[in-house]
Amino acid sequence: MVEVLTDKNYEEETKSGVVLTDFWATWCGPCRMQSPVIESLAETNDKVKFSKMDVDANPETPANFGIMAIPTLVVKKDGRVVEKITGFHNKEQLETILAQYTD
Repeated sequence: MVEVLTDKNYEEETKSGVVLTDFWATWCGPCRMQSPVIESLAETNDKVKFSKMDVDANPETPANFGIMAIPTLVVKKDGRVVEKITGFHNKEQLETILAQYTD
């Protein structure tokens, strides 16, 4: 399951474990391509918490990260940012990135 996060609950929901957050917007074509990849990963990977945040509805958190382009994926481990990647990434690419923090 991919959890929907907001500016209000982002810090609390990403403070422990490995968390991937997809920063996206409804009007963004590459974001619409990225979303099913994230959902597929969420079904098969129980070591990572998957979440997403609409940057238009929640401008504060993306601004804090300096996110200027979407989709941007932020990976946090125990509350600390360990990866920040921009643009579409396929399932295999994301599995490789996440394996660094879960194995």
